Amino acid sequence: MSVGTVTQLWRYPVKSMAGEQLSAAEIDQNGVAGDRGWAVREIEADVTRNAREMPKLLQFASAYAESPSFDQRSPAVTITTPDNVQVQSADENRDQQLSEILGRPVTLTPLHPADDLAWYARAQIPEGVDPMQALRQLMGMQEDDPLPDFSGLPPDLQNFSSPPGTYFDCYPIHIMTTSSLNTLAKAGGGEDVDVRRFRPNVLIDTANAEGLLEVDWTGKKLRLGEVIIELQTTTVRCSVPAHAQRDFGSSRAVGRALIENTKQHLGSYCNVLQGGTVNVGDDVELID
Repeated sequence: MSVGTVTQLWRYPVKSMAGEQLSAAEIDQNGVAGDRGWAVREIEADVTRNAREMPKLLQFASAYAESPSFDQRSPAVTITTPDNVQVQSADENRDQQLSEILGRPVTLTPLHPADDLAWYARAQIPEGVDPMQALRQLMGMQEDDPLPDFSGLPPDLQNFSSPPGTYFDCYPIHIMTTSSLNTLAKAGGGEDVDVRRFRPNVLIDTANAEGLLEVDWTGKKLRLGEVIIELQTTTVRCSVPAHAQRDFGSSRAVGRALIENTKQHLGSYCNVLQGGTVNVGDDVELID
């Protein structure tokens, strides 16, 4: 059954920075080639950081100098700073430039092997900090807001900041539908609802369909061009969509609409069952 068409494709060369919009994407079991091929690591804490902990990362942009491949997932990358200065991954002073902007010592790092478990270990909560208070802050929640359902996330993420061998938050592919974005806008997000706030790999135009379609698709499969994906769980939303990014400011309306109307779930995390090429304009078929 046809449920829409691929209207946008994205990859994010550096975790938590603005990404590249594509006309076609090569996808295998590890996701879009080159997606999250790099990340920023805080040196003193010795942990990979994301926009929940360093919101200013969202003010940077990233683009590959050459096309990534499945056997080269971290090729040379160009970073554009909030002041529109370009920094190359090969620059000797790249880390110094990033550290000065982010206000703490950091280093730009490519992917490490999946068996380097210490590299992907989650940061420990500092002594004396209330874990629930820290969680609510990262999620952009007030004290009386109900916590979202985390049961669909892999248990390993309790110990790792990302699945070892990747810089993904959870699963290799993240999809959204225009119907979900429209639903959030009508629920209070208004004109601040912009797909770039949510950082999917694939945006599906579902025409006149309404509602949070990804919820009903959980556990089912979609065919996009040559690619088949399985929807594992709806995407738990933290504070990131409400933060300011390169092209727009912060939005309390988006944050509250997510909490009050979607239980902080919007979009879907997916595994890849069959790799191949996806093009903008490809039909999207619900096959199971």
